[in-house]
Amino acid sequence: MKQITAVVRPSKVDAIKTALVAIDILGMTINDVRGFGRQKGQIERYRGNEFTVEFLPKVRITTVVADDKVDAAIAAITEAARTGEIGDGKIFVTPVETAIRIRTGDRGETAL
Repeated sequence: MKQITAVVRPSKVDAIKTALVAIDILGMTINDVRGFGRQKGQIERYRGNEFTVEFLPKVRITTVVADDKVDAAIAAITEAARTGEIGDGKIFVTPVETAIRIRTGDRGETAL
């Protein structure tokens, strides 16, 4: 099993959710986060004054998938989140030792 964490634009969350559900990935956690990467923030103007917003709003989507669905999940997220502009986000994949469904006690991939 692998945990996939994607940090993406807030406007792309619904498209990513739809893309993941279409490939039968149903469980995910979503958090509103702020950060910056190569984009290094952006300059905003308010009442004629310029100021820099260093930490931009992003959304972190986390899901755990079976090993055989990792490539499909990455492709779905990439396709749904891509605008071609700087700031589209990142995807991180990390191994998961086990998963346990609390209600039933199921372990491993059956718990997903």
